[in-house]
Amino acid sequence: MKQQSFTDIEYSNRKRTTKRDEFLGIMDDIIPWDEWVAYIKPHYYTNKTGRPPKGIETMLRMYLLQSWFNLSDELVEDSIYDSYAFRTFMKLDFMEEQSPDATTLCKFRKILVDNNIGKVFFDTIRDFLEAHGHIMRGGTVVDATIIEAPSSTKNKDKARDPEMHQTKKGGQWHFGMKTHVGVDAGTGYIHTVTATAANVHDVTEAHKLIRDDDEVFYGDSGYLGVMFRDEVWFDSHKPFMDFRITERPSKYRKLPEGFAREFEKSLERRKASVRAKVEYVFLLLKRQFGYRKTVYCGIDKNLHRIHVLFCSANLLMCARSGGLRTA
Repeated sequence: MKQQSFTDIEYSNRKRTTKRDEFLGIMDDIIPWDEWVAYIKPHYYTNKTGRPPKGIETMLRMYLLQSWFNLSDELVEDSIYDSYAFRTFMKLDFMEEQSPDATTLCKFRKILVDNNIGKVFFDTIRDFLEAHGHIMRGGTVVDATIIEAPSSTKNKDKARDPEMHQTKKGGQWHFGMKTHVGVDAGTGYIHTVTATAANVHDVTEAHKLIRDDDEVFYGDSGYLGVMFRDEVWFDSHKPFMDFRITERPSKYRKLPEGFAREFEKSLERRKASVRAKVEYVFLLLKRQFGYRKTVYCGIDKNLHRIHVLFCSANLLMCARSGGLRTA
């Protein structure tokens, strides 16, 4: 065990543990660091001359801090020097080693994005949850959310991001991309993630979010008619699913007061109680991790960050439910 410094002793006597300390402690315990480092190692620097590269785990911890707290390259470097909680998570001793700089982090992130490591993390954690019975299967809840992108043209190219588009929702125009997710109807864990421009309708991505053994499909009124689309209708399995789509409120409002109307409303409430699991996923994405706006140009780079965040969301939900990783 490493000897504690005076700063460590002083900090351990604080009155209470902050939410940031608690969150970082949970993630430090539950992330399979050795496995994730092994996925990155084949793509990392192997130069035998010159300055030795920073350790993969150190860079990975720095990248995760940037993703979880939505920080720029420069700001996450400053925050590590400024925050004791960040330094502890990084496992840095400034007497022996300094924090990696912003340029080093930028190059490390490029390695992850170019090799799609974020999806590897997401898939392996999902498979682990399935193998240990945390994902029940049999039913999927699908939904999509808009991630705003900068609409300004005050940049070098005098143009918006060409991969982003605008769409109208709730009487307002939004410019950016959409994240489409499939969530296990029984447990709420995310099993599938895709991303498109914002003008792509939710129903067009629905077939990609259905698993081969799903028997029930939950979605809001934006998915009405999904069972009649070619990619679903001509599939050997999907047409026989039970599609429980939320009806538009205008449908049961037209019914006269009485048993039929109340029955329709109670049916919709039951659908909503299951479909609400997907809303918690978006709360984690936008509130816990602060990912309300895109941080890079292009859909692929942002999808990589989203895979990392949804992987972290699955781990966080697992930890909070008492299912900490033990192997």
